[in-house]
Amino acid sequence: MPQVDHLQLLTRYRAWADRLLYQSLAALPDSALIREQPIVFGSILRTLHHVYAMDQVWKAHLEGVPHGFTSRNPVDCPAFDVLRAAQADIDAWYIRLAETLDEDACDETIRFTFIGGGEGAMRRGEILLHVVNHATYHRGHIAMMMYGLSVHPPTTDLPVFLRETG
Repeated sequence: MPQVDHLQLLTRYRAWADRLLYQSLAALPDSALIREQPIVFGSILRTLHHVYAMDQVWKAHLEGVPHGFTSRNPVDCPAFDVLRAAQADIDAWYIRLAETLDEDACDETIRFTFIGGGEGAMRRGEILLHVVNHATYHRGHIAMMMYGLSVHPPTTDLPVFLRETG
């Protein structure tokens, strides 16, 4: 399977997994979403916000525009419903991007500055792979916090996505 096909599959998978996660979290009271947790971002809501904020950072890098973030953990955190809609929008943006790429575009090097300082360079396809992987990593954190609340997180494994989407 060509790289671009993998990226199209993975961006669709990521959007599906995000929808399931947000759907499950919507059943929780706000107090559970903002409850202090022993994790770097401090709560379920702030972890969701970190993922979304970093999606915005990588989108800006891909577009070659400034992102305006100075922290990986921005102070201002939107309400859950606002974040849920914004995440769905940016997931759709990544899907559309993946659908427009060809192999040459995937191999194009994007240069950027890390939020914490230092220069970076990644191929466009590597950035998309990182965006998907980053979300998966933090869904694991959120699942752990959900178990701590005696709530079962949704099953968001790739094989389940493949089975359910044909």
